[in-house]
Amino acid sequence: MNNFSYTQANSAKEATGLLKDKPQAAYIAGGTTLLDMMKANLVEHPQLVDINTLPFKGIEQTADGLRIGAMERMSDVGENKLVLEQYPAISESLLLAASPQLRNMASIGGNILQRTRCGYFRDPAFPCNKRVPGSGCPALEGDNHNLAVLGTSDSCIATAYPGDLSVALAALDAVLTLENQKGKQRRVPVTEFYLLPGKTPQKENVLEPGELIVAVTIPAAAHARRSTYFKVRERASYAYALASAAVGLDVQGGTIRSARVALGGVGTKPWRSLEAEKLLVGKPATEATFRAAAAAALRGAQPRKENAFKVELAQNTLVQALMKVAG
Repeated sequence: MNNFSYTQANSAKEATGLLKDKPQAAYIAGGTTLLDMMKANLVEHPQLVDINTLPFKGIEQTADGLRIGAMERMSDVGENKLVLEQYPAISESLLLAASPQLRNMASIGGNILQRTRCGYFRDPAFPCNKRVPGSGCPALEGDNHNLAVLGTSDSCIATAYPGDLSVALAALDAVLTLENQKGKQRRVPVTEFYLLPGKTPQKENVLEPGELIVAVTIPAAAHARRSTYFKVRERASYAYALASAAVGLDVQGGTIRSARVALGGVGTKPWRSLEAEKLLVGKPATEATFRAAAAAALRGAQPRKENAFKVELAQNTLVQALMKVAG
């Protein structure tokens, strides 16, 4: 690991100013993922800015919906009574992630910004367009069993966001509040925050140099109250999803009035499926309806040699989630 300087920021203005002046600097908060990547020489940052003391806290119901500060810990949000009762998919996505120890350390903002677990990205012995633009993507013909089948390109097929929370956030129309070094804020829907790889897989989101995630807001809705997060993984705990589904339904008299669907583990970003939602609305809440929606959600999949199984797995995962939430 190369040498670096360390600074503890005492205000958001100080933190964002440091990154504006030094674009190669990076924030650290809660977990150790960034330090681990630096030790492995996967990324290089000459300066680290510690933002653990910044006051981006709070879990409260506002006129816009549930507002969660970016520095709240995953465990605190997942176990919060308001979140459990009004936004169960958010709670479930947090409590199914990582381990209890990591959930006690990791922040909401840090979780949203976690990076891919693609083995080729994580091993500097291999080329990787995400790590070294233009060097190639060995995953295209190599070990790709855990990589994406939706939103891929000839440059990258990594599941750029490997976690759980942002899948639920994408399903429930969550909006991120970002703040720059001048204190100016802007709001970006989670569905627009992450970028498809295209020809520039090294650019994973719309954050500008010096910007911070300060909060996430989730609108109150009937489908948010009747939501769930369903995850399939290779072992019972402390594992990323092979496929996951976050869904919300508003069902009245057996008919679906509104629906929200997002998939994890199968897309190059948290994958909101408007096609599945359109097919669900106005239809009876039956297994046949759910299977038709699942087929629509995966219609554009482009599997590789070793991850073709993910298409059927994701469809079945989505059906199970819809059946669970429909009761």
